Amino acid sequence: MSYKRCLLTLSLWMAMAAVAAAAPLKALIIDGQNNHKWQVTTPGLKALLEETKLFTVDVVTSPPRKGDMSNFTPNFSDYDVVVMNYMGDSWSEKTNEAFEKYVAGGGGLVIFHAADNAFPKWKEFNEMIGLGGWGGRNEKDGPYVYWKDGKIVRDMTPGRGGSHGPQHPFQIVVRQKDHPITKGLPEKFTHSADELYSRLRGPAKNMTLLATAYADPAKGGTGNHEPVLMTIDYGRGRVFHTVLGHIDKQLRSVAFIVTYQRGTEWAATGKVTQEVPKDFPGPDEPSVRK
Repeated sequence: MSYKRCLLTLSLWMAMAAVAAAAPLKALIIDGQNNHKWQVTTPGLKALLEETKLFTVDVVTSPPRKGDMSNFTPNFSDYDVVVMNYMGDSWSEKTNEAFEKYVAGGGGLVIFHAADNAFPKWKEFNEMIGLGGWGGRNEKDGPYVYWKDGKIVRDMTPGRGGSHGPQHPFQIVVRQKDHPITKGLPEKFTHSADELYSRLRGPAKNMTLLATAYADPAKGGTGNHEPVLMTIDYGRGRVFHTVLGHIDKQLRSVAFIVTYQRGTEWAATGKVTQEVPKDFPGPDEPSVRK
């Protein structure tokens, strides 16, 4: 091969590599059933990922409640990460198996707010999410997990899983400062008024607790620091679980925006390239975008 031809081949290879490197990540949002307004939150979740310029985003909407789920078969393997905005009827066994294979094989998964209420009887899903609430969950599903006296507590006290008081702003405390999702964030920052999930319980296997918030008894809380951000390793897959969210106004909170965007990138790639924005909140007041 001539010297000029070698240079041309090398240039073409480098150009192809650059295009591949610049190719956006592919995200899939699943919605269609929820006890929250998924018709409102899905557009917000989609827009937040797209504004990073890192993702292209598709949406798959399930049949309505009590509909025929047999043909609900998203092609998970086409995507780098799946964002769950779903809490409703069980999927078919075929779809469950495909989802388990996808995540265990290295796919990314983001659990958004009430998605951790879903599928209480699906063992593998509960291992993916680490902790869940409602749906009849109790001590048979695993311990309550919270932070107390400087350490994680796994509490097997009998009782139902899942509770929250009225919406209110709350301070979030980072417990893993060196994780890619939380690295560079202030140790304490405030989220706008939201439901602070408490009494979550589940297998909590291979789970890293990234951040907690104090569930004030005066606000219907437990008096413990409850998990609000966590990651779970499931096979070769990466799961980011955020209890923050609820409806569109919570999606304008910078605490939610930044942790969701960074968490989704990490679930897709294992890395976070995004910088912490200047409007990220401090310990005392939330920051909200219009």
